[in-house]
Amino acid sequence: MNQSRLFLIGALALAAAALAFVASGGIGENLVYFWEPTQLREAGDDAVGPQIRLGGVVKEGTLVFDEEAQTIELVVKDENAEVPVRATGAPPAMLREKIGVVVEGRMGSDGVFVSDRLMVKHSNEYKAPEEDMSPEERQTLYETMDQL
Repeated sequence: MNQSRLFLIGALALAAAALAFVASGGIGENLVYFWEPTQLREAGDDAVGPQIRLGGVVKEGTLVFDEEAQTIELVVKDENAEVPVRATGAPPAMLREKIGVVVEGRMGSDGVFVSDRLMVKHSNEYKAPEEDMSPEERQTLYETMDQL
């Protein structure tokens, strides 16, 4: 065999060994699943424990921020299910009811999703409000942008 063929075989063997090492090194433990409330509820006890990104809409009338404790409580919902969420830290500036959110954390055995990261989903399209708009018209404009 010539030298270039031996080098190619050695390189392939090294690449295969590296791939086997990564595959057996617990890469599955670092995965973060994205679920909606319906999927989370359907998973039952299998949802308790692993790191999950839960996406949905903040249910109207459920958003509570405790400034002293720096906690946020809310309910994330989709068409078929609801999940109570407890998050820590300051709320994002755009957080409000009826807006899309993604919370990252773990489902507790008590049925409450405990989040250490809360993100607001919004449109990247900005429309400046007109100077003579009332506060209600501005709110409608912002809600319309969020639904884009």
